[in-house]
Amino acid sequence: MDRDFIERRDAGFYLIGSRVPIDRVVWEYRNGEDPETIQSHYPTLSLEQVNGAITFYLNHKDEVEQVMEERRRQEDAYVAAHPAPPHLKEKLDRARQQMLARRG
Repeated sequence: MDRDFIERRDAGFYLIGSRVPIDRVVWEYRNGEDPETIQSHYPTLSLEQVNGAITFYLNHKDEVEQVMEERRRQEDAYVAAHPAPPHLKEKLDRARQQMLARRG
């Protein structure tokens, strides 16, 4: 049943009919977001798809986490090989600090 919502593409799992990798849904789920909130962050997904992704993750946790870890390693390697220019990094850091100051 949960496979009706997830398909394997390239080296990852994606929600069928979308470009959203399961990683994004799982990351939010593991950080305490409820399915309705997760769905609000991805308006192209239905609540049923989000719940299906969570169910798939819970039923295939080891496999999904292995794929997520591999993607993270690839992303880390890419970032290490293509660092952001120092001026851009400083600008992003300032923007992040301003955003955090507004929240606090």
